[in-house]
Formats: sequence, C-alpha cells, structure tokens
Amino acid sequence: MREVRIKDTLSGELRSLEAGSEVGIYACGPTVYSRIHIGNARPFVVFSLFARFLRSEGYRPKLVVNVTDINDKIYVAAATAGKGSEEFAAAMTRAYVEDTDRLGVGRPDSEPLASETVGGIVSLIAELVDGGHAYESGGDVYYRVRSFGNYGKLSNRRPEDMDQGEDAGSASLKEDRLDFALWKAHKPAEDTSWDSPWGPGRPAWHIECSVMAEQELGAGFAIHGGGSDLVFPHHENEIAQSEGAGRPFAKIWMHNGMIETDAAKMSKSEGNIFQLSKALDAYGREAVVAYLISGHYRQPLAFGPEQMEEAVARVERLRNFFRDQGLGEPVGGSAGKQRGGPGDPPTGAQTGAAARGEAFRDALADDFNTPRALAEAFELVGEANRGEVDKGEAAPVVAEMLDLVGLSTLTQPDEGAEGDERALQLMEERERARAEKDFARADAIRDELAEMGWTVRDSADGPQLVPKA
Repeated sequence: MREVRIKDTLSGELRSLEAGSEVGIYACGPTVYSRIHIGNARPFVVFSLFARFLRSEGYRPKLVVNVTDINDKIYVAAATAGKGSEEFAAAMTRAYVEDTDRLGVGRPDSEPLASETVGGIVSLIAELVDGGHAYESGGDVYYRVRSFGNYGKLSNRRPEDMDQGEDAGSASLKEDRLDFALWKAHKPAEDTSWDSPWGPGRPAWHIECSVMAEQELGAGFAIHGGGSDLVFPHHENEIAQSEGAGRPFAKIWMHNGMIETDAAKMSKSEGNIFQLSKALDAYGREAVVAYLISGHYRQPLAFGPEQMEEAVARVERLRNFFRDQGLGEPVGGSAGKQRGGPGDPPTGAQTGAAARGEAFRDALADDFNTPRALAEAFELVGEANRGEVDKGEAAPVVAEMLDLVGLSTLTQPDEGAEGDERALQLMEERERARAEKDFARADAIRDELAEMGWTVRDSADGPQLVPKA
C-alpha cells in the first residue's frame, strides 16, 4: 500500500492518510438553483477519482457529497420559474444527478440532502446556543464569531477583512457584524418552513455541512474538500460550528482551484457560465473528464474552446492507440479494485510498461498529481508507438491507467458503422474515386461522411469508419 499524501490547506503541509481505517471524505456539493456548470463538475470529478484511486490501493474511502436544496437562491429561482421551491429544487437535483452521471466517474457513496437533515441541524444549533456560541434574535439564530478563539485559522483572515456575504443574515439583528446566521426565521414570500425552538424557519447555509459531515462520517473524519472559493466563509464557519460544539472536525482540508474564463472565476453570479450538459454535448464525456484533470487539482484551470479542443485531441490520441491494436474486445482495467502488491518498486522482471504504471500511481499518491500521471500514460503510448516498448505489454498498462482516471471507454472498440448503410455506401464510393485518382471526389465524400458523424481511418487493413470525435 502506497503512502498517499495530500496538501492540507490548514497547515500548508503534505499530510499522509492513515492506512487501515475508513478514509472519510466530505466534499461540498452544489446548491441546486440551476443546472450545474463545468466549474461545479471539477470537485465532483476530482474527489470521485481520488476515492477510486484510494480504493485501488487498498484504502477504504467513503465519499460523501451533499446537495443544498434549501437556500435563498432556490426561493428566488423557483419564484422566477413559477414553481414551488420544493418542486423546483427536486427537479434541479434530478438534473444534477443526470448531468454528473454522464461524466461516467460513478456516484459518491452518500449524497445527503439539506432538507432531510433539518432535525440534526436544529439539535446542533441548540447546543451552540446552550454553550454561549450562538444567540436568538428576531426568530433568527446567529453564531458569535468572537466566542470562537480560533476563528480565521483556515483562511488566515483578520476580523476587519471578514465579510460574511449574502448568507450572513440581517445586520440589524446581529450583535456583531462578524456574526453569521445559523437559522433564518420564516418570511412571507417563502413557501417552506420547519419548526424549531426559535419559531418556524429554515437552516442557513453553513450549518448543514457540519451536521451532514458528522452524521455520515463521524467526528474527526479524514478529509474535507471543496472549491477554494469555499475556504471563507463556508469552511471557516463549519470549523467554528463543529469545534465550538466540542467536536473534532476534518483532519485534512483539500481544496480544488477554480475554473476560469478570461481570468475571472467562473460563477453563476458573474454570468460567464458554461453548463456541464452543454460541454458534454459539444465535446463528449471523455474530453470533459480529461480537461478537468489536465491541471493539478489545487491550481486554477483556464476554460474555453481552445482548452476543450486540446482535450479532444488528447483523448483521440489515446483512443487511436487502442484502435491501432486491432482489439476486438475491450481492454480490462482495475478501477476500484485493490491490486496485488500495490506500491512495490519495479523489479528486474517488470517491463518498461510496468515501471510506467508504477510511476503513474506514484504521481497520484503524491497530492493527487493527475497531470504528472497523465504524462506517464502519454510517454508509454509514445514509447509503444515508436517500438521502444512492446504494444501488447503497454496496452493493458495504459488501460489500467485510464481506468483509474475515468477514461476507460477510450480502450473500448468503436461502435461500427454496420447499421449505417448510407455511410458504408459512401465509403465504397470514396474507395472507387481514389482508385480512379479522382481525389477531389474522394475528399468531398470524406467531408460528407464527417457531416454524418464519421471519420475515415486508412489503415493497413483497409479503410475504417470510426465515430467522429
């Protein structure tokens, strides 16, 4: 079993995971007031694949990704759509599951909803009130930030730099501008509410994750993850809530960088959104996944047509490697399965391909360095194509690599054109045109096939129709 290390946002150090016990991973999921964008997909892919890698190395991960289905933005979006907030949130949750299913990286082990956690939320708030960390005001309940001495330790912010944002509650009801809302009193325009000791209302945003993380993983779980935009105030407030109630919280904080367009963080409020569903339609599942892991998870990732076309080209290079093997059956992988003797150094009996495979896993074990790992895969493909490594030995190793990063479908045989009689007829016409040296006609037929979704690949065994990338 390899030692797996992750850069901890809190300490700034590389921290090793404990072997032998469950590795609880809690990653903040979406607030479902619209369909998710490709920025939301990055943590979903990163943490899903990280859990997959841990499982393959013999760890026992449990991945929890919550869904926030109670929120101010949901009330506004539902009213705009002319629907009830519960109905609207349920529809957007289904859309989120549908869109992320299309990524093909599996589902988290648990996906709790805020609306199903209200009882636990009320209980934790009551504890904080009893302990002097929170107070009721006008039906709202607020956390006393200055009552928690370690507040700001995650984000390293000074009190004067702490703007709690839109979820902080009403300034007129707070003892201190730093305080943030735990519970919000029911408002006439809101069509849902829950009972509490402070009157009817609903949870504020931050409290739900403290409760769901502990309910799903227990106190003192291994990793808390999410986008770097959540460090403050969301994750800072989670720490204050849980530790203020006397509970140990996450041991390691793992934050992914933002997706950026034109050097601005992609967010729904800034309007530069590209829906995940649209990206999947335009570029395909494999290209979207390959793009999302093309940079180190902690770094920002530029987004645009140029980056996506580069991802398409990369996955086609990998797909072509397996096409050139002439494989009639899928090449198997091992995602989620423990290997025999993972982490053992290459021995003299191991081939260059096997050594590349070990280097690939070493990269993932070193702060989940996916770009370095992918570089090993492309190096092995290049060595095999140049004849430096036997292709028959390289193919299963590359297949295992791709399986671990959610790209195993690149190893599968293409769906053939057997059922497309028009495409087959055009390919025959193209061959006749080439035989007659009518290359203009042959090129025109190739373009027509491309419009139909087919690419002609000329090989030693004759022309083949493969789906267009």
